[in-house]
Amino acid sequence: MTGAPGALRRALPYLVSALVCTVAGGLLAAATAYASTQKTAWATAYLVLVGGVAQVGLGAALAWLAQHASMRTAWVGFVLFTLGNAGVLAGQLSGLIALTFTGGALLVVALAVIVAATRGGAPAHPVLLWGFRALVVLLAVSIPTGLVLAVVGH
Repeated sequence: MTGAPGALRRALPYLVSALVCTVAGGLLAAATAYASTQKTAWATAYLVLVGGVAQVGLGAALAWLAQHASMRTAWVGFVLFTLGNAGVLAGQLSGLIALTFTGGALLVVALAVIVAATRGGAPAHPVLLWGFRALVVLLAVSIPTGLVLAVVGH
């Protein structure tokens, strides 16, 4: 499953979900603009940055860096990332730290699946490869940092 159609099919769930998260973050920001709380401000940023921007990067990596990745691998990474985001959001908004940690663990596993899918083979887009690696490092550092802050702030 190589070429543009395969690439687009691998990326599409990530791109659609990123669009939904970004729009949801914008709607949340608009709805709470005059009565924002720390939790709604955090949720807005999380939806846009992790659910939106980071997810576009992961989808792009699966599309253009993982030329030999199967649709199954793309979907496994997507489901893990989606469940991880839902767990982190629900855990933080409800104050259930165990749910936040479970979501964070799922995000780490999703990253591992996606990184594994992009290994091997010569990348057609070296700049995209370096951008993807930077995104993974940023997420890999921010996930445990966010979990520590969740415990400290609880």
